[in-house]
Amino acid sequence: MSATPSVPLPGQAAAPTAVPVVPRPWRNRVLAAGVAALVVALAVGGWVYLHPSGPGAGFVSGNGRVEATEIDLATKLGGRVEEILVNEGDFVQSGQLLARMRIDVLSAQRDETRAQSRQAVNAVASAEAQVSAKQSETVAAQATVVLRASEQDAAQRRFTRTENLANKGALPQQNLDDDRAAVHGAEAAIKAAQAQVAAAQAATRSAQAQLAGAKSGVAASEATIARVEADIVDSALKSPRDGRVQYRVAQPGEVLAGGGKVLNLVDLSDVYLTFYLAEAVAGRVALGSEVRIVLDAAPQYVIPAQVSYVASVAQFTPKTVETKSERQKLMFRVKAQFSKELLVKHIKLVKTGLPGVAWLKLDATAEWPANLAIKVPQ
Repeated sequence: MSATPSVPLPGQAAAPTAVPVVPRPWRNRVLAAGVAALVVALAVGGWVYLHPSGPGAGFVSGNGRVEATEIDLATKLGGRVEEILVNEGDFVQSGQLLARMRIDVLSAQRDETRAQSRQAVNAVASAEAQVSAKQSETVAAQATVVLRASEQDAAQRRFTRTENLANKGALPQQNLDDDRAAVHGAEAAIKAAQAQVAAAQAATRSAQAQLAGAKSGVAASEATIARVEADIVDSALKSPRDGRVQYRVAQPGEVLAGGGKVLNLVDLSDVYLTFYLAEAVAGRVALGSEVRIVLDAAPQYVIPAQVSYVASVAQFTPKTVETKSERQKLMFRVKAQFSKELLVKHIKLVKTGLPGVAWLKLDATAEWPANLAIKVPQ
């Protein structure tokens, strides 16, 4: 039978609770485990105290992410996407054809403009013929003026002789009147011929103006053809530089407006890690300073870089940046540029968006510790 616990009566003290007796071997084991745990804790604390996590006071670090120059491959003119020749993740080279836009309308415009150009060339030929004809008419009119001047001179001489003879009574008055009329007629004929010369010259200038207009039409049509052909060339979207396709923004068959994005590329030869430093430290960082970067995805490697940019204006601490003090509200943005030769050598290993830690040496006399010695993939 189980023992029933006794309940103290009013006014009586409670009976003391019985303490279970632990056998001596078990008690020794518990004591030994506690001592061992205390020794381990002291050892870990001493190691942490004697071996700090950072390389020293002459260094500073910042958390950041790997970024690269992004390029949006977009259409120059609105239209329908005919074909996309690459997929996301593909490596592309500068000048490589990546996508095509439909060019039916542009081809029709080019053919129409070529026909207009031929018409303009024909108009030039016609205008040139008109100029030649008007110039011939001008020459003929000028010859007529010379002829009428000769006739006027002869009539004037005859009139002079007739007048002398009539005054002496050798000729009748009628002959004098006829020769005087002949002189006036010759003078009128000269004026008429001169008017014809002026009219022919005006017609020549008009024909020359038409010729200039026709030539301008040819030049305009040729310029239009060149523009349409340039639009056709731009409808074949080519990569502006070496890189990798990050996103296919559009798909074949979609209609895009002018400037519509088709692909998003990243230039893997222009990669950097962006991180933030406190205002008390940023002022000591010079452009070109050596940086050692350790990525979370590859902690076994230490990648060299150089400071290529330090913001001139402080900004509020981004939410993704961890700071040692909550009072560090303002930070400076810093970019550490990776070596282009190193990026090209390991182009297929380069990834953007990877987090990492950037270490900078503020003390020129300090030596990089062994754990931050450069170590890159072979």
